[in-house]
Amino acid sequence: MVTDPIADFLTRVRNAQLAGHRLVEIPASNLKKRITEILYEQGYILKYKFEDDNKQGIIKIALKYDPTTKQPAIRSLERVSRPGLRQYSKPADFKRVINGLGVAIISTSKGVMTDKQAKADNVGGEVLCYIY
Repeated sequence: MVTDPIADFLTRVRNAQLAGHRLVEIPASNLKKRITEILYEQGYILKYKFEDDNKQGIIKIALKYDPTTKQPAIRSLERVSRPGLRQYSKPADFKRVINGLGVAIISTSKGVMTDKQAKADNVGGEVLCYIY
């Protein structure tokens, strides 16, 4: 049993990249599916696929690497809010991730979105993770 499914998601992606894998499989949930969609929209992964296995479901993610240097597109995945210490923020207080080059994923009352979308919609929420 996993106590922090988002940290497990980030760790699986991080470990797959360190091992040089092209594909990673992760147990699915609606929150993890939305985080995967954001990673795709921001250009951090090549593609993804949601598969139903008559249980929880599986998310298959094709990781993205630089063709010349073989470096992963995601330099860092950082969990911010955790079960023991939740981190909430107002739109005016969102931290810029690497001077705006990175992305913060925020869980708001209007759904899971990037920090830029949350700021545009003027909604705050729980800061899930930083990606750059």
